[in-house]
Amino acid sequence: ISTVVKMSHVVKKRKLDKTRQDRLYFDSYSDVTIHEEMIADQVRTNTYRTAILRNTESIRGKVVLDVGAGTGVLSVFCAQAGAKKVYAVEACSIAEQAVRIVRQNNLQDRIEVIRGTVESVDLPEQVEVIVSEWMGYALLHESMLNSVLYARDKWLKPGGLILPSKAELYIAPVSDPVVEDRLHFWYTVKDQYGVDMSCMSDFARSCIMNSDITVNSVSVEDVLSHPARFAELDLYSVTTEELRSVKGQFRCESFGSAAVNALCVYFTVTFNCPDKPHVLVLSTSPFKPETHWKQAVLYMDAPVDVVQDTVVTGEVSMYPSEESARHICIHVDYTIGEQKRQSKTFTIPDWSCEAQP
Repeated sequence: ISTVVKMSHVVKKRKLDKTRQDRLYFDSYSDVTIHEEMIADQVRTNTYRTAILRNTESIRGKVVLDVGAGTGVLSVFCAQAGAKKVYAVEACSIAEQAVRIVRQNNLQDRIEVIRGTVESVDLPEQVEVIVSEWMGYALLHESMLNSVLYARDKWLKPGGLILPSKAELYIAPVSDPVVEDRLHFWYTVKDQYGVDMSCMSDFARSCIMNSDITVNSVSVEDVLSHPARFAELDLYSVTTEELRSVKGQFRCESFGSAAVNALCVYFTVTFNCPDKPHVLVLSTSPFKPETHWKQAVLYMDAPVDVVQDTVVTGEVSMYPSEESARHICIHVDYTIGEQKRQSKTFTIPDWSCEAQP
């Protein structure tokens, strides 16, 4: 049974003021659970460790900035790779634990934990390397990419290194069998209990195939085509202005006969390793080992039957929600085969709105 992270509380549409948005975001990182989940994600943590150690030549003797350091694990990896100094910047109270971890590893002379946002702290010097694990669900939900770009523009020396250096977004049509079973369920009630409840199917469809971004693990066998890349972000050049709308077109061809009831969005990030023939890629693809990001599943309003080579085309646009800049909206225009073009906008509901200060 796959874990579903679904924030489907009914919330009042209210624009959160920036300080409150930030407080809610940083508070969510103060508990041990999220850090346990991130460190336990071996794909994530091992890829970062390998990328940092492979970049030893670029890190040894250099000054590093870790943006959103959390427990400080990436800062420790950088120190192990020979960094002369690491500034571990962390806005939430987990910074206190990072200080303890740094001390426990006898690295307090090389790693300085600084409590605060990267936009508000003052570093005593420019840095040669920026490392950050900034990615959120669907890459940009509650991501820290804006902070990484701020740090790049303010603190990174020309020609400096950014790890990771590139992010890419992919989309693919999927068939979620659980949804099919749940929609069919209402047709089985009459045989079981003698009451015809098939009229519930439309209501069920509107509840299940709603506009929420569902964070879920998609099984390989439920992916109906080769994924299509629709956007690429180069961390050396992308601007915060460009992040206000990340979009691109896609074209997929179905592997076989099935009912498409959702689209799945996932991302990869790439680490350059100078002097090494291959780049290192951290992938959240359903075809790769599972990560804590899983995939973002976008349910269509109704399933559409496809056969082999049915073409699915469209355009995806990702942009910050009006209610909270940290929350992502995904708008998809899509055409499946001969069907007419459909449009749908998806959000991760802001469950934190309910919690009044």
